[in-house]
Amino acid sequence: MTSDPSRQRDLHDRQTFSFIATAIHVLIPEPGIRRDLRASALDALAFSVMVGCGETYLPAFALALGFGPVAAGLVATIPLLAGAIAQLITPLAVVRLGTNRGWVVACASLQAVSFVPFVYWAIRGESTMFGLLVAASLYWGAGMATAPAWNAWIGEMVPDRIRVHYFARRNRLSQAGVLAGFVFGGVLLQIGQRYNAILPAFAIVFVVAACFRLASAVLLASCSEPVEHRPTPLVTELRTSGSWSLAWLVRSGPGMLVTYLWGVTAAAQFSGPYFTPFMLKELDFSYGTFMLIVSTSFAAKMFAIPTLGRFASRVGSMQLLRIGGLSIVPLSAFWILSSNISYLLIVQTIAGACWAAYELAVCLLFFDAVTHKERTATVTSYNLGLAIATVAGATTGGMLLRWLGEDRSAYFALFGVSAVLRLVTVPLLYRLISHEHSRKQIKD
Repeated sequence: MTSDPSRQRDLHDRQTFSFIATAIHVLIPEPGIRRDLRASALDALAFSVMVGCGETYLPAFALALGFGPVAAGLVATIPLLAGAIAQLITPLAVVRLGTNRGWVVACASLQAVSFVPFVYWAIRGESTMFGLLVAASLYWGAGMATAPAWNAWIGEMVPDRIRVHYFARRNRLSQAGVLAGFVFGGVLLQIGQRYNAILPAFAIVFVVAACFRLASAVLLASCSEPVEHRPTPLVTELRTSGSWSLAWLVRSGPGMLVTYLWGVTAAAQFSGPYFTPFMLKELDFSYGTFMLIVSTSFAAKMFAIPTLGRFASRVGSMQLLRIGGLSIVPLSAFWILSSNISYLLIVQTIAGACWAAYELAVCLLFFDAVTHKERTATVTSYNLGLAIATVAGATTGGMLLRWLGEDRSAYFALFGVSAVLRLVTVPLLYRLISHEHSRKQIKD
């Protein structure tokens, strides 16, 4: 007896639909807090893939277009200032729109579009330095404009009781995304280098990065937003929080926190943007070797975060910051000792774990040590100061690199000075820890 073909097709269609529906439900459950948290975690993954195969390769792209090491380093840093200025309009825009989510989704979509010029230049095979800076400024401007609204939004979304556990898992997923995107980009660029098609390979990498940022925007749009929250204009928040004043920076916990983070950023960025040209130009590493060394740090971060999250749950995020802040001090100086690939892989493994502790602590402290009332103003102040510190550090480091002749000894000088500058930030760290300890004693 033969069965009806139409019934078989109908059964097959129902089974296929059921499988797809089940898969969607597993990834993003029914509306509610679980759905929002799952969508936010997947957004972190998609966003991080974009960072891994897009943002991290911008300096390498500048080198591929024929620009020098200093120019390549500045492409990754100077546009941050434009981004920090752009984010100043975020609170006003949120008030006009009446929604944090709408603004975040719009800026995320614009950030995806910002890759279009890079794809065009990769296909064309040339660009101007001014054009690269403008396009990178659009990228950073759209990205950083989301930060104040996203922090206010996510701060309400994640319950306090699961915050440490959730952000530890989210950060681990984020590191996995960066690693996956970076490895994908490195493998593709290595293939492009082998077949003398490096710029077309960059074009594909940037297209993939844009697609993942669009996916991130869709996931953000699927999250809910508390209707009882009404955002206030930035001027009002800055006035009520007292941020931007010298007293706020010197005496308040949030002010001490951002001051310390600014110092670390300036010290790290003194050498940070120039590791890529050091490896690709000075050491003449292939894209595959470059990818292997840098991705080792991402992998180390990913594997270290679960342990660091459990540690933060037991002793607190401030103690985690103490460990992270001290451990990152000598990292850049390790590059002076040897350029052996095996040695650098060990250095990157250590560096990944150290930076994971620092970054997770910073993420948690913005929710633990900064109240919801202060959060938007603090993040806005922090981002602007962060951009200034980044540009100041990178520009000063670039000037020193050029003045010393852009050879290996010049790079070594950069790495050594960066370690000394990080050491200078340690008193700021202990001032912050002492303040938080005193505040807790008074509270208890």
